[in-house]
Amino acid sequence: MTEREKRIREVFRNAASNMLWGDFDDEPLATENAKENSPVENNRSNLKKDTCLLGAIAGDTIGSPYEFDSNNYKGTDFPLFNKVSEYTDDSVMTVAVANAVMMGFAEGFGGEPDAAKDKFDAAKDKPDEQKTEEAMVFSMRSLGRRFPYAGYGGRFCRWLESDNPQPYNSWGNGSAMRVSAVGWAYDTLEEVEKYAEISARVTHNHPEGIKGAKAVAAAIFLGRAGKSKQEILDYVERTYGYAISQMTCDKIRPGYHMNESCQGTVPQAFCAFREGNSFEEVARLAVSLGGDSDTLCCIACAMAEAVYGIPEDIQQETINRLPEELLVILNRFQKFVAEK
Repeated sequence: MTEREKRIREVFRNAASNMLWGDFDDEPLATENAKENSPVENNRSNLKKDTCLLGAIAGDTIGSPYEFDSNNYKGTDFPLFNKVSEYTDDSVMTVAVANAVMMGFAEGFGGEPDAAKDKFDAAKDKPDEQKTEEAMVFSMRSLGRRFPYAGYGGRFCRWLESDNPQPYNSWGNGSAMRVSAVGWAYDTLEEVEKYAEISARVTHNHPEGIKGAKAVAAAIFLGRAGKSKQEILDYVERTYGYAISQMTCDKIRPGYHMNESCQGTVPQAFCAFREGNSFEEVARLAVSLGGDSDTLCCIACAMAEAVYGIPEDIQQETINRLPEELLVILNRFQKFVAEK
C-alpha cells in the first residue's frame, strides 16, 4: 500500500461525518481581522457571493482522493472533503481556459497571463477566434508551467514544454474537463460550441476529443439558459450521439475502471448528472462510478452547477484549497460573466 493510500484510509477511519469542516488541526488559525484584510480572503469572499466555473473545480477537488482503480470508492457514503482533497490539473486548466476566453475578448493580451484584466468591455467587445486560439495555447502553457506538479498526462507535459506546441490528436478527457468557462462566456449555443472546439483542438484535435468538449460546454450553456435537465440531455444525446438514456449509474458502476478517454468518461459524467437531484448528489454519484474520479466528477459537477448552483459549504471548502493566483483569475472571470 502506498503512503497516499494509507493517508486516505486514515482519513476515512477518522471521519466523524460525511463532510469535514474548518481548519485542520496542524494549520495555524488566523484571526478574524487578519482574514478579513488579507488579499486571499478578499478573493475568497468575492468568489463565494455568486459563482460560475467553481463547479468544475469543486468536482475535481471532491474526486481527487479517489482517482485510479486502487483508490476508487464504489459508494456514495464518503467524506466530500478530507485532508488529501486537493485541486489537480483539471482545475488549473479550467482556470487557464477561462483566462484565455477573456483574452479573446481583450484588445490583445500582451504576453502575460493576467493581461486580460481591465482591457475588455464584456458588454461591447466581441470574441475573436484567432486571438482566442492563440490565447488558449499561451494561457494553458503559462499556468501549466506555473503549476508543474498538478498531475498532467505525459503527452500534455511534452506539449507544455515544447518549443513548437502542436495538437497531438488526443481523444482524452482533458478537453472536456477544462471547457467549463466556454459554457458561461458566450451568448449563443452556436458560439459556445464553436469556442469549445477551439479550446479542445489546440491539443485534443481528434473528433472524440472535440465532441466531448462541445457536449459539456453545450450542457452548461443550456443549463444557465434555464433549460430543464431533460431538455439538456435530449439535446446532447441527439446532437452528439452519447447513449445517455440507455445508461444508469448502477449498471456502469460494477465493471467500470480507469478510463481517460472522452468516450469513456463524458457519457458516464452525463449519467451522474442525470440521476443526481442536487449538486452534492451529482458529485457523490460521479465519484461512486470509479475510474478517473477527479475528472469524471469535475465534468459532472460543471454541468450540475449550471442547473443547481453550489451549496455555500462546498464553495467554501473548495475555495479554501485554491492558491491565490487561481482565485484572482476566477474572480476576474466571474466579473466578466456578470457584466455580459
